[in-house]
Amino acid sequence: MDNREYRLGYRGDIEGLRALAILLVVAAHANVPWLAGGFVGVDVFFVLSGYLITGLLLQEIAKTGRLQFANFYARRLRRLLPALLLMLLCTCLFAAVALAPGEQGGQAVAAATASVWLSNIHFAFAKLDYFSPGAASNLFLHTWSLGVEEQFYLVWPALMLLAFGARRSTGNHVRRLKVTMLAIAILSLLCCIALTRTAPQMAFYMMPLRAWQFAAGAMVWLYFNSSNLDTNDQARHREATIARWTGWLGLGLIATAALWFDANMAYPGWRSMLPTFGAAAVIAAGVREPRRGISRVLSWRPLQAIGRVSYSWYLWHWPVLLLGSALLASPGPAYRAGLVVLSLLLATASYRWVESPIRHQARWIARPGVAVLAAIALMVTTNALCIAWFNATSTWANSPVQQRYARAHGDAPVIYAMPCDDWYHSDEVRICQFGPDDAKHTAVLMGDSIGAQWFPAAAEVFDRPGWRLLVLTKSSCPMVDEPMFYPRIGRDYVECSTWRKNALQRVAALKPEIVLLGSVQTTNFDRTQWVEGTARLLKVISGSVGHIYLLRGTPHLPFDGPNCLSSKSWLPWLHRGQDACQARAFSQRDNDVYQWLQQAGRRFGNVSMLDLNDDVCLGGMCRAERDGMVVFRDSQHMTATFARSLGRELGRRLDMPSPAAPPGQAR
Repeated sequence: MDNREYRLGYRGDIEGLRALAILLVVAAHANVPWLAGGFVGVDVFFVLSGYLITGLLLQEIAKTGRLQFANFYARRLRRLLPALLLMLLCTCLFAAVALAPGEQGGQAVAAATASVWLSNIHFAFAKLDYFSPGAASNLFLHTWSLGVEEQFYLVWPALMLLAFGARRSTGNHVRRLKVTMLAIAILSLLCCIALTRTAPQMAFYMMPLRAWQFAAGAMVWLYFNSSNLDTNDQARHREATIARWTGWLGLGLIATAALWFDANMAYPGWRSMLPTFGAAAVIAAGVREPRRGISRVLSWRPLQAIGRVSYSWYLWHWPVLLLGSALLASPGPAYRAGLVVLSLLLATASYRWVESPIRHQARWIARPGVAVLAAIALMVTTNALCIAWFNATSTWANSPVQQRYARAHGDAPVIYAMPCDDWYHSDEVRICQFGPDDAKHTAVLMGDSIGAQWFPAAAEVFDRPGWRLLVLTKSSCPMVDEPMFYPRIGRDYVECSTWRKNALQRVAALKPEIVLLGSVQTTNFDRTQWVEGTARLLKVISGSVGHIYLLRGTPHLPFDGPNCLSSKSWLPWLHRGQDACQARAFSQRDNDVYQWLQQAGRRFGNVSMLDLNDDVCLGGMCRAERDGMVVFRDSQHMTATFARSLGRELGRRLDMPSPAAPPGQAR
């Protein structure tokens, strides 16, 4: 058996492109404000993989007429698996110490899927739950791209061999392969664009919807390989000039995407064409002009050093940033920079003592079949250990203290067990009523989940003879007449716009005495949108309502309240000397939004602001727990228990004293 290892010649520009890609990814994840689109570095990695793997496979086919699949997979596993397993082991051990038991279960599941290169499928099919943490809080979210790459490695050799037709004696093999790659790219890209609108999670995480990016790299090899260079000096000079400008154009496309894109737009879709074509252009330019232009810049020694550790740095940066944030509660820019440096040091150590030594061991391909089976055994063992960790978290979370904080997560208003709020699943207006149909007076509570959190307090106020309380809410739908992109679902939140319009018409028809409007204050609208959008909304109902109260949004904490309390009670020695789950109540952005809402409200004689944040956060300091009561059920919503305790104060602000009769059962 021929176990020779086929290698492509070293290209400094490719190593530099790897460095550029990882720097963009790390910058985006470290919240560098002007590089929010740095996540496009992953698209660059996909194009690089398509180019390099296609070149390696074509080289082997050209020399032997066939592919040794076991040999190929052994090389890939030798390159990628050891560093991945090291990161998984270290991160899981640290997470078991640093995170609350209730947080660890989801981490364990993601780690288990990452150990067998399936985390992208796990995240693609993860069921969205409004009050559950998003994928962005998962320590292993970044491994989705590794799953995509490994699945690409699994199918690409067979696909290329079939397309190339190496066993046939006639026909133009390369032309057949070019046609196949072009067909894959077009079909995959069209599906990616279509599903970004209808099923954005699938488009983002699933390998077939990213196959066009790998195919783009493959076509660079097929069309621009150095063996296809024109031998005519004049033609070569013309090609070199074109290549030089093409390389700079490619870099410009990548930079444009990194600077322009952010989480508030649909992705990948057509936008991913910018970094993909940009990366392809840079690679192609390096083929034609390897020592000038962009290739010379990317071959800069510091970039070469970063490029060498790019894989290890990709593995380590995300869990270090998240675990560091969990321990520091609210790390500022200096702390985040320190965490980035720490992750780079860990990556360098991993590369120096794990990735590089194993990568150059020939024994992996001496008996490739045995090596692949051994790697699979290691993956299965790691997977089993992660499942054991998941099972252990259930036991740890059953202690009385942990259960208390776990229950706080579910301490939401009773309306969520009723049909009032259907989130993004429909735009139907559903009203929950509390009080008799023939009540003389009507109060309406309307808003997103920040408005809905006040229901227990409002129920206390309006649970009195002659009144009924109507509730109309839609989670994540701000009370601002503006369209919005919703990152959680990866598309425009059209259900919100339709629901809000119809709900306002219903409220106007009801002619209530009091309307309470509550909305999150962190929505990414600018001043004009806040002022004018709020004013347009108020105009619809102001003529039909006795009085409208705009509830100020509660502060957004830099941590999850119950999780913070749980983790500090889990291993208190680890958090000694830190503030006990508290943060300042106000930010400049919060104050700005409050002023903008006041500006909108002043246009109407029956609109007032209602700010109870001094009662939520005494002395300007928000505490996750106060007087034995958990205040927040996550990072921004009050528990129903605590909100109910503010009923008397809400009634006083509304000039509605507590009724003499005992309160009813509505909460």
